[in-house]
Amino acid sequence: MSTLRNPHDRFFKESFSRQEVARNFLQNYLPSSVLAELDLDTLVLQKDSFIDPELQEHFSDLLYQVKLKSGEIAFIYLLFEHKSYPEPLVAFQLLRYMVRVWEQMLKEKHKQLLPILPLVIYHGTEYWEIGLSFDRLFIGPETLRPYWPSFRYELFDLSDYNDAEIQGIVFLRVCLLLLKHIFDNDFPESLPHFLALLNELKERQTGLQYLETILRYVTGASTKLDEESLAKALDQAFPQIEGDLMATLAEKWIQQGLEQGLEQGLEQGLEQGLERGMAQGKREFILDSLQMRFGPLPETVVKAINETHSVPLLNRLHRQAILAKSLADFVQELP
Repeated sequence: MSTLRNPHDRFFKESFSRQEVARNFLQNYLPSSVLAELDLDTLVLQKDSFIDPELQEHFSDLLYQVKLKSGEIAFIYLLFEHKSYPEPLVAFQLLRYMVRVWEQMLKEKHKQLLPILPLVIYHGTEYWEIGLSFDRLFIGPETLRPYWPSFRYELFDLSDYNDAEIQGIVFLRVCLLLLKHIFDNDFPESLPHFLALLNELKERQTGLQYLETILRYVTGASTKLDEESLAKALDQAFPQIEGDLMATLAEKWIQQGLEQGLEQGLEQGLEQGLERGMAQGKREFILDSLQMRFGPLPETVVKAINETHSVPLLNRLHRQAILAKSLADFVQELP
């Protein structure tokens, strides 16, 4: 799979690479007529990604193989758009990626092409008003219509659903709610309610694994969240029950979270551990964003970012890494 370049990409792939999550998503959100043709118990994740490197900032993808009830093979292609606005040419991008999948089939000596179900998942802030059929991209007289390709994709636009309409197993619901609300100004106030859903899980170890994935995402993707609001959200979501569940969950994240681990956080206490974890997540996101936008970074810039520990300052740099018109403009914000 491709290198994970931003928190939205990472969270999508960590979440939907879980077979039980992908299966449950498809069960809840595919049309019933399509579901009737699929044996979702045979769902198998494929290792390949088909996104162009220059578009990885805006798209992520996963390819699943599935058996049809008839015994034949098909594929489900999930394209996640993590821009804040819809891509007008998404059907064209889908066609390119589907052709690459078919080309791979031919290299593997398939005698016939296998069907691909394309599904777009979108969580941007603007409403999706783009048609779902590829042929809408063409202009010309009706007599020429038979000569241009035509297919449609399924769209899952989170803005079409209120929170009560989001269905599925616990982690899928939490995942979709986080994706839906991550850009909201009041996200810190909503977060405890989303995290509290994990209390429905009977298996504690599974809950710890899910929480680690979730905390890594929200600390890297939200500019509204600071260490105080995160600690408050954890406290509200996991009250003192069964031997201090909240402390157990928080310690698990402090110990293992954010890629490189936060062992020192355990020694320095929960509050400092959370702050250290958030700072590390912000630094990684800033560096990834700058490298994606402006290419390799000068060592002085990398050093200055890595030596910045103030979460409020990192929040400001986080926003500038996305909004700055040039690397020189960003550098002016460095301490």
